[in-house]
Amino acid sequence: MDVLVMIAQMLLGLSILIVLHELGHYLAARAFGIKVEKFYLFFDAWGFKLFSIKYKDCEYGIGWLPLGGYVKIAGMIDESMDTEALEQPIQPWEFRAKPAWQRLIVMLAGVTVNVILGIFIFWMLTFKYGETYVPNDQLRYGISPGIVGQQIGLQAGDKVVAINGKPLERFDDLRSSDVLMGNSTLTVMRNGEEKQVAVPANILNAVSDYGIDEFVTPRIKSKIGEVNKGGLADKAGLKEGDEILAVNGKEAIYSDQMKPLISESKNKEVTLSILRNNEQLEIPVKVSNQGAIGLVFDISGLVTETQKFSLIAALPEGASKAWGSLTDNAKGLTKVVKGEVKANKAFSGPVEIARKLYGGTWDWIKFWSITGLLSMALALMNLLPIPALDGGHSVFLLIEMIKGKPLSDKFMERAQIVGFVLLATLMVFVLGNDIFKAFTK
Repeated sequence: MDVLVMIAQMLLGLSILIVLHELGHYLAARAFGIKVEKFYLFFDAWGFKLFSIKYKDCEYGIGWLPLGGYVKIAGMIDESMDTEALEQPIQPWEFRAKPAWQRLIVMLAGVTVNVILGIFIFWMLTFKYGETYVPNDQLRYGISPGIVGQQIGLQAGDKVVAINGKPLERFDDLRSSDVLMGNSTLTVMRNGEEKQVAVPANILNAVSDYGIDEFVTPRIKSKIGEVNKGGLADKAGLKEGDEILAVNGKEAIYSDQMKPLISESKNKEVTLSILRNNEQLEIPVKVSNQGAIGLVFDISGLVTETQKFSLIAALPEGASKAWGSLTDNAKGLTKVVKGEVKANKAFSGPVEIARKLYGGTWDWIKFWSITGLLSMALALMNLLPIPALDGGHSVFLLIEMIKGKPLSDKFMERAQIVGFVLLATLMVFVLGNDIFKAFTK
């Protein structure tokens, strides 16, 4: 069932983004009197399609290959490579008959719609739900670093007080791009002494491998918040509210102390020292072969605050979040180009989007948040100056406007072939990378 939910969310999210992106091109073309011959969600590769209908002079349909979508604009050299029509006399309703500035607007209309959509989604989410965060000064026990955090020198109980010299007010900012893009410095209070911890430029590689929770999380007590019914902890007699003090005599009052002790005892029995109603008990518990006993820690003591916004005040906040996600993606691409982040760590395709972003639980807040992020990512991707993408077409149009005459059809045709090969190679790489990750993690 989880897999079906993942797939459904991914298909719905991508369908919204693709249809609105292509609608931008469609409406801009129509506004300038340009004929649109096809409007497709997903690709009808090799002529196969799931559905199609002809209305007036345009064919609307759904293809079988969920890697994007397209509108086929008359008189334009695009991914369809339909060059026969270009050998005919230019018609007034064709793309090539219009001035360069109109064609540029048509090319950038899809990206513009994605940016507007991203801003709108974050605006509405901010207005309805506000911003919920953990005040940094309310972390009573400091932080709990995971594998990635420990690798850069963070320790359990550290209190991060500043990022690059700026006081840290919200714990959530410790997991933001200001830190995870690397080349940053954390000011840490440890046992009453101030320490400086450097975050390396390539930290995103490790975060990609292990997940954001293996960087840092708030440190919490080993107090049971929920016992899985029928699980090993339940069978052993553990109850909600029990406070774990030790595992086999070793101190485990914090969750980061208890987890490794349980994990290293797979398929074994451990003795938990617990505090229940001011009485200390010793309870034997069997550990599963996954290194778990079936309980969830109590996080009710973790203080959160929510800042609410009016409809008007939420707009700049939402726009800032949307723009921030776009610039973060741009910085990430720059790191890939510079070699600081590996491409197989940075790029994700539909499988990883479904598995790691949307997930197996349908949560509308999370769904719209991820869709907003993807809308901005799609805008950035389409702006890349690669032939066959909107950015590539736009670059050629800008060159035409500077030169005062269009580039030759032969050049455009060859550029489309190069762009198509590049995109096909990228798709194969991304899908292969997704499948590899799915089977190895």
